[in-house]
Amino acid sequence: MKLYHGSNIVVAEPLAMVGRRNLDFGRGFYTTRLKSQAQKWAYLIASRKQKNAQSIVNSYDFNEDELLSAGCEYKIFPTYDMEWLEFVISCRQGKDVTKYDVVEGGVANDQVIDTVEDYENGRITAEQALDQLRYKKPNNQICFRNQAIIDKYLHFTDAETVNPSDIKL
Repeated sequence: MKLYHGSNIVVAEPLAMVGRRNLDFGRGFYTTRLKSQAQKWAYLIASRKQKNAQSIVNSYDFNEDELLSAGCEYKIFPTYDMEWLEFVISCRQGKDVTKYDVVEGGVANDQVIDTVEDYENGRITAEQALDQLRYKKPNNQICFRNQAIIDKYLHFTDAETVNPSDIKL
């Protein structure tokens, strides 16, 4: 399958332990199955870097079946549910102790982050949070948290510069 990573640089050799720690699925190299989402990420990252930074979408081949048959720890959250909510909060607080090599699931983006934060801060109950989240269609992110997995199963194919006018924000 094809995976994408939005950036302001070409990332031919992804690294698992370089990025920020307290993200949705912890520290790792984040990709998505959705090219349009990678384009948005690239635009947002480039716009934060410098005035003339480029928006670049890196593409990778990933053999999910091969990874699964090798017995790797691949956690998939198919929906926004209680398990996803607790996992994201744990990761964002830097308290995740799981040993997953790869984690896939929805993004705590602008459409759902308020709900996550309201639950995390005790302003709403778990039931209220889940009731709000059930109407949201999850985007997709895949976090590679193990460098050996990246080196063996994620293969860079190309990178393209994205014209900001082509991105639907």
